[in-house]
Amino acid sequence: MSTQSVTREPHDADAQLLESMGYQQDLHRRMSKFSNFAVSFSIICILAGGITAFPSALGAGGGLSISLGWIVGAAFATVVALAMAQIASAYPTAGGLYHWGSILGNKGYGWVTAWFNLLGLVLVVASVNFGVYDPFFKTLIAPLLGLDTTNWGLTEQVGFIALFTFTQAILNHKAAALTTKLLDISGYLIFVIATVLTLSLWIFNKTPIDFSRLTTFTNFTGQEGSMWPQSGSSVMVFLAGLLLTVYTITGFDASAHTAEETHDAAENVPKGIVSSVLWSALFGFVMICTFVLVMPSIPEAVKQGMGFFSALLDSLPPALKAILGIGIFVANYLCALACLMSTSRMMYAFARDGGLPMSNVLKAVDPVNKTPGAAIWVSSVAAVLATLYADAFVVLSTACAVFLYISYVMPTAAGILAEGKTWTRKGPFNLGGLSKPIAVLAVLGGLVLIFVGIQPPNEKVLYLIIALVVFLAVFWWGFGERNRFKGPPAVK
Repeated sequence: MSTQSVTREPHDADAQLLESMGYQQDLHRRMSKFSNFAVSFSIICILAGGITAFPSALGAGGGLSISLGWIVGAAFATVVALAMAQIASAYPTAGGLYHWGSILGNKGYGWVTAWFNLLGLVLVVASVNFGVYDPFFKTLIAPLLGLDTTNWGLTEQVGFIALFTFTQAILNHKAAALTTKLLDISGYLIFVIATVLTLSLWIFNKTPIDFSRLTTFTNFTGQEGSMWPQSGSSVMVFLAGLLLTVYTITGFDASAHTAEETHDAAENVPKGIVSSVLWSALFGFVMICTFVLVMPSIPEAVKQGMGFFSALLDSLPPALKAILGIGIFVANYLCALACLMSTSRMMYAFARDGGLPMSNVLKAVDPVNKTPGAAIWVSSVAAVLATLYADAFVVLSTACAVFLYISYVMPTAAGILAEGKTWTRKGPFNLGGLSKPIAVLAVLGGLVLIFVGIQPPNEKVLYLIIALVVFLAVFWWGFGERNRFKGPPAVK
């Protein structure tokens, strides 16, 4: 697949399709088919969630939670991606989910979808950059630089996270072409690093291989190192392990959010959504199963928590460990770079229709770089502020995934009712007779993943959802937003 952009006339088919939905071509179309895939693949990044969320699954049902849990969770994510891809093909706009929710439902439904999606995306940037700092920079990179991190606290955490985030904002705002190239590289880098990591762990493995580890269910809830409180229900324990997949395979709506910057968007955006999920599911499965098979002891790994990964890398030669450590750190930094791109495009698109405070500022496009500068910087500041919460990573990583899946389910559910009625125009990616069955499965699968994300000890996420719903209801009806907000332009 080519990573080079294709030169087009200003009023080509993409611009004409966008105009038919009521928008002008303000952002620069520089992204190829591969670039659109790469932005979602970079956000999913199995070298991020596949590592940082791994202990949540292992500490639930052991090896079975890793193997079968990943398969089940990836299957859910795939049907969600297929349903979203069909809608994206029909309506390829920035801020896609908000637009879809409005068209297939109504403006209020789209408005709620937008808030869940936008806040989920802000929390994605926050959680990924928190992970860039700890464990990847603090544990892997700092020792290579001779830095003693023993006494590092909140000051160092905030400083480094702000540094990472603001450099990503500069790249997104002032170097859009370079950002696209970096994310293209990220697409290849994740494949390469995941493959080298997996092969290295096999080559230098000293643990007798026992494939029964992958089919053995052990209830580790309530035990030392497990994040889950004691549970006697095998079903709930297994479902808890799905959090690994919920957090890892998400963010693929980035392909939709960058639709207005992608050539042949109606064709390439749905392919980017689906292919990013499928490739992540395949490579991620091999990698996490390798972790289980080569670790000396599963019970000991559960006790180690995130320390399990450092223990695995310690089995490798120092030079190889350093190379992999740097590669994983860079992949996570680029993951956050892609997250910020997706978030800012969603914020820009929602503001373009007057859906946010200071919309006139947030919808502004840099006349030179053709990027939504104000939206980029507001997104980055909001993400840094979100990391100030004391229990940041666990809450952020779970909340972002739950908020995003709520925003995925909402337009998909609306599409079931609208298809064949108000939704009669489909794009080139058409599921045909499978459309409604896949959409129903996507809604059910999404609801299961959302249910997993609000189980103790993540009940704080449920409180956030309730608080947001109450706030939105008051703002919509109590402060007259339903009369002020007009929603997206009518599709011609």
